[in-house]
Amino acid sequence: MRKFNVTVNGTTYEVEVEEVAEAAAQAPAPRSAAPAPKPAPAPAPAPAAQPAAAAPVAGATTVEAPMPGTIVAVKVNTGDTVSEGDVLCILEAMKMENEIVAPKAGKIAAVCTSQGAAVNTGDPLISIG
Repeated sequence: MRKFNVTVNGTTYEVEVEEVAEAAAQAPAPRSAAPAPKPAPAPAPAPAAQPAAAAPVAGATTVEAPMPGTIVAVKVNTGDTVSEGDVLCILEAMKMENEIVAPKAGKIAAVCTSQGAAVNTGDPLISIG
C-alpha cells in the first residue's frame, strides 16, 4: 500500500492505493456471472408536425441567424404586422436563449424556419416586407 495526500476543493484527504503487480494488471479479472443485458431504450415520441418553412421573399428584408444554434420558438406568422424591435423568434446558442428582433417595422412576408430547426450563421429566419 502507498499513501498519498489528495486535495479536493481545498480539503486534503489521505488515501491509500494498492500497487498491483504488472502481470496481474494485464490479466482480466474473472467474472462469476455475465451482467444482464440492458433493455433497449424506448423510442422518443415523434415531434409535432411543424409548418413548412418558406423561402425568403425577393425585395423583402431578410432577418438572418447571427450565430449557429437551434430555434426554440417562432413568435410570428406570415401576414403578421410587426414593429421595429418586436421579437420574431428565439435562438438557443451555447445554452443561452437569444431574442431575434425585427430590424424594421413591416408585415411578415415569409417565415423561413420552424421550431426545433438547427440553423447556421447567415441562414434566413424571417422575411419582412
